[in-house]
Amino acid sequence: MRSTRIAAAVAGAVILVGGLSACNDGGKSSGGGSSSSGGSSDAAGGSAADALKAAQSATEGKKSAKIDGTTTTTTPNGQVKQASKGGLDWSQGMRMNVENTMSGGGSPGKPIKAIYTQDAVYMNMGASMPGAGGKPWMKYTYAALSKQLGGSGTLFKDVLQNANPSQPIELLLASGTAKAVGKEDVNGVQATHYSGTVTMDQLSGKLSKDLRDMLRKQLEKGGAKSEQLDVWIDSNNLLVKKVEKIGGKQPSDSTALFTDYGTKVDVAPPPASQTASAPGA
Repeated sequence: MRSTRIAAAVAGAVILVGGLSACNDGGKSSGGGSSSSGGSSDAAGGSAADALKAAQSATEGKKSAKIDGTTTTTTPNGQVKQASKGGLDWSQGMRMNVENTMSGGGSPGKPIKAIYTQDAVYMNMGASMPGAGGKPWMKYTYAALSKQLGGSGTLFKDVLQNANPSQPIELLLASGTAKAVGKEDVNGVQATHYSGTVTMDQLSGKLSKDLRDMLRKQLEKGGAKSEQLDVWIDSNNLLVKKVEKIGGKQPSDSTALFTDYGTKVDVAPPPASQTASAPGA
């Protein structure tokens, strides 16, 4: 049970960055979005699709940023909340240095530092954790965590290869429903708010079978068939805020703020002398 919660926490942080679109196969879909959403105008009078294309390109090109986000999900056993805060580096696939905090659902609500590398996540669980041998860091390979969530051994690695903050913009374009809402203040920065609705059918061509099946099961279990996706783009064409809302019997609400694009992020793994391998990893 503990390992499953850890796998869910690791996945939650990744999906917070890119949303459901973090699960795409790397194919670009902007063309599909432009044909069906090009009629909508943004706050400056231009095409919403054109503005979002520019934002997707600019955001992806920055290669690093800081994130501060939370996801709240209502389950039969109450609410489960996950918060992630720290640095992102997507210059070579998504790598992160963040603090993850899970509360509810039997989780203690204690911040845990996590470093996501290209093949494993290192979590500072404390030297007193059983099986740690007095070492504060625990290494969980993506292959082992993927199997904990019922996917193939490459599920996590595939997701991290493509996840970055530009992915929600790409997904909104692909939905064909993007509309400009207007100018709003986000952390003292003026940004244009775009909103749309994404259905599972629109994702079907962009997901690997493992991810498609897993996400469909999650949505169907909660009675949801779509999600509302909102993004806020600043004057530099950079994503500064993302909100995703899924309804149904197990509603989920996710908000992420992005700042300090281009910042340096330390994603080096901890020293081997301070690291133990998780059982089964």
